[in-house]
Parts: sequence; structure tokens; C-alpha cells
Amino acid sequence: MPYLSRVRINPLRKQSRDLLTNPRAMHSHVCAAVPAGPDTERLLWRLDTDNPHRPHLIALTRSKPDWTHLVEAAGWPEADGDHYTVADYSPLLAQLAVGREFNFRLTANPVQNTSRPIKPTAVQAEHIRNGSRRSFRIGHRTAATQLDWLLSRTDKHGFEILPARTDPDLPDPDGHATSPAPDVRITRRDRIAFTKQGRRQVVLHTVTFQGHLRVTDTDLLARALLHGIGPAKAYGCGLLTLAPRNGR
Repeated sequence: MPYLSRVRINPLRKQSRDLLTNPRAMHSHVCAAVPAGPDTERLLWRLDTDNPHRPHLIALTRSKPDWTHLVEAAGWPEADGDHYTVADYSPLLAQLAVGREFNFRLTANPVQNTSRPIKPTAVQAEHIRNGSRRSFRIGHRTAATQLDWLLSRTDKHGFEILPARTDPDLPDPDGHATSPAPDVRITRRDRIAFTKQGRRQVVLHTVTFQGHLRVTDTDLLARALLHGIGPAKAYGCGLLTLAPRNGR
């Protein structure tokens, strides 16, 4: 049974600042919330920082988690109110139906695979000089390519992003009607760098999308919700969340 959690983070505490800036450290705390190890249970999480003074950790786990350790390390352990909430995710999955519309949020790491990067790193350049046919994973860095990355993957994840409901379409300079823009926007873009295993630097270009989708395949969408979208899932990317759209 999957569970969706929401944990309050106090950004003024020293350990909180470490967790908010180092996704590898936050991943360790997420793993510590469940008795099963990360090798046996898929864990998805992201940071929602709409209000930078009141960030939240959102996490999806297969087993019921206990966030006491994170509250003590990075929350308000002595304050009033709910320090975290844990909800059964099954009712949301049961609401999926072809044609139903939802608001969505996704933080992702849009990438492409290429054997000839435009600006290769020293390691990549060495592989190229040696005649390697290895394919390199390169992060998309512009808002346009990041959005194209998402739009090109909606079909295989069981949903479509509908056109934005705006004024009637205006003709282009040649007099042809233009297509309305998709109802999705980028609310945050980040470049995150940290070291792994004490020496190798990891650089991620992340982007948060928010918008409006329609279900086209319930099985594919359920899989995307439970298993995530795109790479870097251990580092706070890939978690797609839905909210019902005015009862639709």
C-alpha cells in the first residue's frame, strides 16, 4: 500500500540548510523513514519551496513511514500542530479514469543522451579522444528544451496536457490560426551540484512543472505516479502528484 507524506521543514536550522541544498543527504533521511532498504522499496520525493520560509518535503513510499527523526533534525519538534501528515495513496489511484482531468506538479531532471556533447567535460573529452562510442547523459538547460522534454513524454506516461483556456487564437503573420499553448508552466529551475562518495561531483539541472492534464491511460499513469518520471529519482526528481480539478 503506497503512502504520500508531507513533512514541515524549518529552514533556519543548520541541518535543515544542509538537507535543503544537498539532495544526497535528504535522500538518506527519506530512506531512514521506512524499515525496508532503498534496494527493496522505491522511494520518490521532492522539495516544495513555494514559500521559502516554510518548505515541505513530499515523499511517496510503499510502506508506512515514520518521520520522527526528520522532525527532530530539521523541523519544529517542540511546536504545536502536525509536524507531518501521512495519507494512504490508494484512494487517489482509484480516482484515475480515462478522460478525467487533474492539476499536476512534477519536479524533474530533463536530459538527453548524446555521443557528442557540445561542451564536453574533461572526462567526456577523454572518452571521445579514445574513440569511445559511449553515450553521455546531458541535462537540458533552457526552459524551452525542458518543456519540450516533458511534452514529448506525456503519451508514454498515460496523460495529455490540454491547451490553455485563453482568448481565441490569434493568426500568425501569414494569417494562419496559431495553436494554443499547453496548460503547463515552469515555476522553478535550478542547477544543483554536490559531491558523491566524497569525490565525484554530480550536477543536476532540475525544473518544476505545474499544469493541467487529462488521463489517457490509467495503467501508464498509475505506473508514472508510483515509479516516477525521468532520471535522478534518488535526488528529489520524478515525483508526479495530482490534485482533483473542480470535481472533474
